[in-house]
Amino acid sequence: MNFCDQFARELRAHGIDTIFGVLGDGNLFLMDSFEREHGGRYAAMAHESGGVLAASGYAQVTGRVGVATVTYGPGLTNTVTALVDGARSSTPLLLIAGDTASGDRDNLQNIDHREVVRSTGAGFEQVRSPRSGGIDLARALRRAKVEHRPIVLNVPIDFQLQLEPFDPAPESTDGLYAPLPDEQSLDVAVGVIASSRRPIMLAGRGAISDEARDAMVRLAHQLGAPLATTLQAKDLFRGEAHNLGIVGGLAHETALDTVAQSDCIIAFGASLNALTTAEGSLTAAKQLVHVDIDPQNIDRFTKANCPVVADAATAATAMSDWLEKIEFTPTGFASAALASRLSSAGSTTTAESTAPGTVPIAAALDLVDAVVPSDRTLVMDGGRFFIQSLASLHVTHPRSYVHTGRFGSIGLGMAHAIGAAFGTPTRPVLLVCGDGGFALGGLAEFNSAVRHGLDITVLVLNDGAYGAEHVRLRSKGMDPSIATFDWPNFGSVATALGGQGFSVRDLEGLKVAMSEIEHGNGAALVDVHIDPEKVPWPYH
Repeated sequence: MNFCDQFARELRAHGIDTIFGVLGDGNLFLMDSFEREHGGRYAAMAHESGGVLAASGYAQVTGRVGVATVTYGPGLTNTVTALVDGARSSTPLLLIAGDTASGDRDNLQNIDHREVVRSTGAGFEQVRSPRSGGIDLARALRRAKVEHRPIVLNVPIDFQLQLEPFDPAPESTDGLYAPLPDEQSLDVAVGVIASSRRPIMLAGRGAISDEARDAMVRLAHQLGAPLATTLQAKDLFRGEAHNLGIVGGLAHETALDTVAQSDCIIAFGASLNALTTAEGSLTAAKQLVHVDIDPQNIDRFTKANCPVVADAATAATAMSDWLEKIEFTPTGFASAALASRLSSAGSTTTAESTAPGTVPIAAALDLVDAVVPSDRTLVMDGGRFFIQSLASLHVTHPRSYVHTGRFGSIGLGMAHAIGAAFGTPTRPVLLVCGDGGFALGGLAEFNSAVRHGLDITVLVLNDGAYGAEHVRLRSKGMDPSIATFDWPNFGSVATALGGQGFSVRDLEGLKVAMSEIEHGNGAALVDVHIDPEKVPWPYH
């Protein structure tokens, strides 16, 4: 077996069955062997960034390492934004990058891959020789899991067809071992929690397992504490009477008021960054118990009074057991009055008038939320529609929510949606994006969704502008016309690209379009024209 055949065999042995990417000389034979000889699935994308973003979407919904591949030079440099987004989202990814031959000094596409990758926050691993391919692959995969970020595995093109046998690689382990909470830190944390009178439970993306949720709900009930999440743990506690929803800059008024009154926050698996804490204002003058499996995440953004290094489920269960032993009496902060206020908090059903030929955004989103199957995967692109969409659209579990905004870039949603659809083939995917985001990144990959027969509905909230820039110009009393666009009919474009396409300018037209979408029969797009002057946006 040549290098490519052995490498493909090792990929399959690690349980990798799907790889996203774009072919070139640096990865062509490897992907051929992976699919044809070893039964893997190579998902061809239109752009290299799309390959990495699709791998990210796949990783987010499956909890597995997402894998992508590109060729050398511009193949790698085209992935820079996607790698930054993956690194900042702590998503475990493996990017297999072909490289030029070590002796090919004058190749037109030469560039120092290590230096390119270093700037993104991703890690770099070099295949050192044809014999070490299996060892280097195992190390790169292990690093992706342990470091929770993309790792680029660099493979020189001159290795591909060599016939040297691989050296034995160490046996791979799927598990990362969760540390048990230190007795002393747990004792201090429980003491702080038990002495609080207005505690709040906060869950982040690192605490969304079923075991963690059950343990946190039990603890919250014992404490009489309301429950809240970060953005990336969206809807984890939906259905609980004292669910505050997302806290931070995206919180509704009742949630903000409740957090302001609290005297103790117990955070599990949350980064507690500036967006979650409203630049520290929501945690100021409060006791903060911060539980995370990775000690590097504690105190990274916000100083904790009581750090606890442990798995969320293990720590929450231990805290509950201790409180049970001392027969703790619930505080009552999670009161019937609060439950009543929360039952109507954040309602989006408000009548609003918009310009002729446009659809009110809140009404449009409420309709879509009602008609798209609830067991869906929700992918959110970046744009000023984002805040209203988060309030209106829900998922059955945070693992079904795919976030794309860690680098503040628009246009990343379509490729994420493709990866999510591969990862959850029995569930429909709903992608919400703006017109600018679709033009920037969606056009490149919509046909990829069509080619692969994926059940993706793209909802384009089309205000005919780059929305944030429109707002900023308006807020300064300036003409926003340089941020506006006369786009083509995106519904017709989607049809031309092989999908179902609709363009709507009233609520009735949206109802008709949504009813005509054939789920399970490929990709569809609904171009919804909205009023650029009536899109909620808190930032100026």
